Formats: sequence, structure tokens, C-alpha cells
Amino acid sequence: MFDIVLYEPEIPPNTGNILRLAANTGSRLHLVRPLGFRLSDRAARRAGLDYGGMEDAIVHDDWRACRAHFAGRRLLAVTTRGTHCYADLRLSPQDVFVFGPETRGLPEPVLAEFPGPLRLRLPMLAGSRSLNLSNAVAIVVYEAWRQAGFAGGA
Repeated sequence: MFDIVLYEPEIPPNTGNILRLAANTGSRLHLVRPLGFRLSDRAARRAGLDYGGMEDAIVHDDWRACRAHFAGRRLLAVTTRGTHCYADLRLSPQDVFVFGPETRGLPEPVLAEFPGPLRLRLPMLAGSRSLNLSNAVAIVVYEAWRQAGFAGGA
């Protein structure tokens, strides 16, 4: 299924919620260091409930290692600086969705690695800053899963 990458996540409950989302959609969660919390953080575990622990997340030491892990796969940056609506692109179960840290988004050097068509944006009202990270991940993953016919879903 899909792979979700959180680049330097900062807020444990968001990561826990996304871990739960991954478990319920058959997706895999990847975290790129440095993390803004310890993997044993109680808030992250609590948000993930009984859907697996943080040990189910794949942790990469840095962006370079994460990118190498996905060699040959299509990586899509989901960013407020994106130019293409996430729902307008044909998504594939082999796609990798990359999200930046809650307080600052993907840094420019990382974002520069994504050509314009691979920078996705979620529509918002003019003047809005951003959506909560776990909400943004849920929107994108469920759209991708919908396009895949909710394969494996009950």
C-alpha cells in the first residue's frame, strides 16, 4: 500500500494519530530524524492506541537515507507551497507521500528535489495557513486509497 513519510515530525499526538491511520489503511509510516520527541513518548503511544506501537514506524537517520530507501518510487511532497491539487493527480499504491514538520513544512532544499507536478496542495480558503498534519495525511491517504478502489478494505 502507500508509504507516508513524516520529515522531522515535532508533535507526538500527530505522529500517533498518523500511525493509527497507517494501521487502518494498510499504509506504512516512515519518520525522518531528528524527531521532536522520543519514540517512547506516552502521548504518541496513547494517540496510536492499540494499533501498534511506535516500533511499527520505520525510522530513517536523515532525508538522504529515506530518499535512498525509496529509489525508483514516485515521491510526492504535500505542501502549502504546492501547485497541483492532490485530487487531480492519478495516485498509485506505490506512491510515497512526504509531509514536513508541523511548524515549518518541508525546508526549501528538500522541496527543491520535487518537480512542480510532484508538489501537491490541499485546497484551503484564501488566507488560511495550513491544516493539522494528521488531518492532511488522512485526506491524502484516503483519496489515494479511494482511487485504488479501497483495495483490502472492509
